[in-house]
Amino acid sequence: MDLRKLKTLIDLVSESNVSELEITEAEGKVRIVKSMPSAAAGPVTYALAPTAAPAVPVAAEVAPVAAAVAEPAAPSGHIVKSPMVGTFYRASSPGAKPFVEIGDTIKEGETICIVEAMKILNEIETDKTGTVTQILVENGQAVEYGQPLYVIE
Repeated sequence: MDLRKLKTLIDLVSESNVSELEITEAEGKVRIVKSMPSAAAGPVTYALAPTAAPAVPVAAEVAPVAAAVAEPAAPSGHIVKSPMVGTFYRASSPGAKPFVEIGDTIKEGETICIVEAMKILNEIETDKTGTVTQILVENGQAVEYGQPLYVIE
């Protein structure tokens, strides 16, 4: 293969979306692989030089932001958690009345919801007698193992 033809192939690969080209002829075999530019290999991070401001005022500005990001307080009372990963349902069928509503008094062992896992409907029973004060999951929502579902007082 002559050099002009080889240079033309290299130019074509570099200007196109092709990342690799291999040609076999009677005289031999040529393989051209486009290397990625160094900027595409990973994100470039720039650091700004610190200003001459003292560290104490900067720390004072960060404290209110940290307080605003704090998570809400955990609900008080007994929390019924999901025993498995699945889909949460408040009722036995789409048109049916929910098993429990906020304010309902429930007894230990009573079915309070269904968690569907692998096409199996698993009835979830309460482990405490009391009054439902909060329902923490929306109907049809995916739930994780140990995720809080209800608060009972």
